[in-house]
Amino acid sequence: MNDGRILGIDPGSRITGYGVIEARADGPRYVASGAIVTDSDVFHDRLAQIYTGVAGIVAEHRPQWLAIEDVFVAYNVRSALKLGQARGVAIAAAIGAGIGVSEYSPRSVKQIVVGSGKATKAQVQYMVRALLGLDAPPQADAADALAVAICHVNTRHDRS
Repeated sequence: MNDGRILGIDPGSRITGYGVIEARADGPRYVASGAIVTDSDVFHDRLAQIYTGVAGIVAEHRPQWLAIEDVFVAYNVRSALKLGQARGVAIAAAIGAGIGVSEYSPRSVKQIVVGSGKATKAQVQYMVRALLGLDAPPQADAADALAVAICHVNTRHDRS
């Protein structure tokens, strides 16, 4: 599979992790990663910062696909709603730039990258480091985003 560059997003209303990889025949290659850290107590301002941050990453790295985690609702519905809004602005930034979007459940990302849908954050960081040949494990939110991008590369299905 060769989708070119993939921007993986681990959405959050306070910290949104991102990771950019390049899909290659010999395996994924690391391009960039980090986190969009919002600094406002006003929720709408944080959404604007996420949108602007994702739009900037898209402009800088020119990915062909956005791979993003689905919302996981465990206990706090209000948190899930905020997470959904953070996802929405990230997706809007990608769609506005003409980028394809694929969504993956946290469980499927862990299953594909680590081999267990119940993997810990440390296990995800370890596998992302190993798969991308990094010198050190990426920060947790960036590792999760890189894992989503790796999941996209390793998932074979129609993404239209």
